[in-house]
Amino acid sequence: MTNVNYDLRELINKQDWDAIKANQATWSTPKLIGVMKELPVPQRVILFRLLEKDRAIEVFEWLDSADQTDLVRAMTDPEALRLLESLDADLRTRIFDELPAKVTKRLLAALSPEARQAVNVLLGYPEDSAGRIMNPRYLAVRTTATVADALAAVKTSQLNDDELRAIFVIDEVRFYQGFVSLPALVKADPQASVKDLIEGQDIFVRATDSRMEAARLLKQYDFVALPVLDKENRMVGVVAFDDVIDVLEEEASELMYKKAGIVDVNYERDVIHSEKITRHSIWYAVRVRVAFLIVTLFGGFIVGSLIDAFEQTLSTVLVAAVFIPLVMDMGGNAGTQSTTIFARGMALGHIHLSRFWRHLAREVSVGAAMGAVLGILAGVIAYVWQGAPNNVPEIAVAVGITIFVVITLATFLGFILPWLLIKLGFDHAPGADPFITTIKDFTGLLCYLTLVTVLIGIN
Repeated sequence: MTNVNYDLRELINKQDWDAIKANQATWSTPKLIGVMKELPVPQRVILFRLLEKDRAIEVFEWLDSADQTDLVRAMTDPEALRLLESLDADLRTRIFDELPAKVTKRLLAALSPEARQAVNVLLGYPEDSAGRIMNPRYLAVRTTATVADALAAVKTSQLNDDELRAIFVIDEVRFYQGFVSLPALVKADPQASVKDLIEGQDIFVRATDSRMEAARLLKQYDFVALPVLDKENRMVGVVAFDDVIDVLEEEASELMYKKAGIVDVNYERDVIHSEKITRHSIWYAVRVRVAFLIVTLFGGFIVGSLIDAFEQTLSTVLVAAVFIPLVMDMGGNAGTQSTTIFARGMALGHIHLSRFWRHLAREVSVGAAMGAVLGILAGVIAYVWQGAPNNVPEIAVAVGITIFVVITLATFLGFILPWLLIKLGFDHAPGADPFITTIKDFTGLLCYLTLVTVLIGIN
């Protein structure tokens, strides 16, 4: 890839546009995107300008939102407008969300009236709502239509094949009635009414509902597109499968940042973008991250005081100190696994708070089983490594039992603490890990050092 990019940069510097066009025409879309992402933004724009229109739109839709925004910002206004006019309204809205306010205002004013109206409609919904990601492009027929009428509408529609896999049915005042799949239409009697083929009457999402609710329903019912209704049950758009993919990726990124403590507690539902963390002032990054690290800081002092209390044990049996990092790390990793599983299960609808105790019991059972396996393994290794040559076999017993206790406790805390934070009205993603770290470190070390003291018989 590096050689390809070097040659491409040389061609760009030489302004050999014909050679660049010939090269990129032979590349697959993923390869072309990989090449573009390694180029500086100015050269990336040049390469993008040389693409055929349809290929350019396809490549742009494959890029992640940060790269899309960088590309639009580097374009001239006429170039950016031509590209934005070619995009679906939902993607166009997403780009406007990422652009600086002055750029958004300028480009929005220059859009065609039809495109500007579509963007304004989507921008009017809450930031994390289904309305903000919906596509206003869909095919709908009236309840009075026959199968033949619906098929004729499909044939004359300007929508792409994916957008025509479901035909929605509305009444005279645009109230949603359900949908008909394209295969069902093809197989039906041409003179039959579409009302006889309707399904999914009760499966829809409100424009003001959360994006994750739309994602959950699409996944649950395996639909290609989910109708979006306004508060009066009128159909205003659809959320498609590709929109859901983007939502899940954004939610996963948000969770990753939150678990690292990179979030301002006053804006806990905002998506934290890497540009804000890496390009804003240093003091901003310090302010939003330090609050969640203070818990760990004080936890470290508490654990330090515990080690100090067992100073006689550690000075008498120096080998006991060797396993302190092991005890602390195993619990931390097990706790992080559990909190991640809890957060993902909540997001995807696999964990329900109404059945929380059942989920908790299962997770603790898993933790106990893992603790038993890893405790035995750690004990055997500890005996072979330190017990035999130093003639302190009790260390192996202390290590094995402590690993079992710590992993079981960490999986328990990994579920119970996020649940408690939710019940108390706090955000569980950034708040759970610092508490888990402090509690399991203190408990694990207390268990380990107490066992060493008792088993070896230190007074």
